Amino acid sequence: MDQLIARESTPTSSPATTSRLWLAGPIGLWAVVGTFVLLGVIRSVQVDVPFRDPHGAYWWSRVELTASIFVGCVLLEGIVRAGLPLSPARVWSVIREKWTVGRLVYSWGALLAYHATYLTYHNLKSWNDLRTPRDGMLLDWDRALFFGHSPAVLIHDLLGEHVAAWILFVWYETFPTLVVVAFPACVALAKRVKDAYVCIAAFVWVWMLGTGTYYLIPSLGPFHSAPQEFSGLPHMPIQDTQARYMGQWENLRADPHAHDAFAQVAAFASLHVGVAAVILGVVWWHRMRLATIAMTIFVAGTMVATVYLGWHFFVDDLAGLAIAALAWILGPPTVGVRRRPVRSS
Repeated sequence: MDQLIARESTPTSSPATTSRLWLAGPIGLWAVVGTFVLLGVIRSVQVDVPFRDPHGAYWWSRVELTASIFVGCVLLEGIVRAGLPLSPARVWSVIREKWTVGRLVYSWGALLAYHATYLTYHNLKSWNDLRTPRDGMLLDWDRALFFGHSPAVLIHDLLGEHVAAWILFVWYETFPTLVVVAFPACVALAKRVKDAYVCIAAFVWVWMLGTGTYYLIPSLGPFHSAPQEFSGLPHMPIQDTQARYMGQWENLRADPHAHDAFAQVAAFASLHVGVAAVILGVVWWHRMRLATIAMTIFVAGTMVATVYLGWHFFVDDLAGLAIAALAWILGPPTVGVRRRPVRSS
């Protein structure tokens, strides 16, 4: 760890100052995550339902997947940095130079904080489905914004309900893969570990803020509250997923204490939009201009897809953008970082 601190410290920083700056990342991040987990424990006691991880979907399998992606990113970066002619010994030397034991411990401290947040988020999201949804209010807000019209119907009329449906379905379904790759990659590929902590802090904040909006306005989504608006769409896997989510919602409400009672449906705010916008923030933070343009397009398309397919109200997407912006306002100071890295020449 001392080698890692020395490597990333500035010439004018004293060892004591540098150590405090490096401790600020883990302490700040885990203080926030620990508070969120504590809130989860309190809510668990209130609803008398323990934390659950169905089939290891939100902890064990996710940690294993993160480890695999992390190793892949480290190996890929090592190959690129080693250059040609390709030599396993040279690649291994480059990897060892960057990935000291201290850096590995420091980096995985951030990744495990993310996973603790993610598990807590899903349990709090499930327990929120015990509350009465308020979709009618969100429907009214959408119609007020669009002068009495449904934004979903307007988009269907504009884009059609056949080819566009399948394109937007694929666009929407790209999100899970993007997320599971993005957060370990932002740690594995960061030149400065403190930038990895900034990005993970932003991810942590957006999941926590999203949970807060779920509890602020419990909701299910327009696919359930206004199904007639989506009856013209072709049958796609999306409708099967929506039906499965509603089945989980009904099972949870029928018997919250059943061992398999676990629901995952919520509309306000859209975390498809919120988390995608945080990933946009990651590439912006690292001054990756082309990737920033590409992610801006992806976020815009995701906003269209969530409304078109009935997952979210338009106001959900606006709230998703708002919490992503707030996550990036809160992320850097949470881990004691003030500035973005300087662009490499």
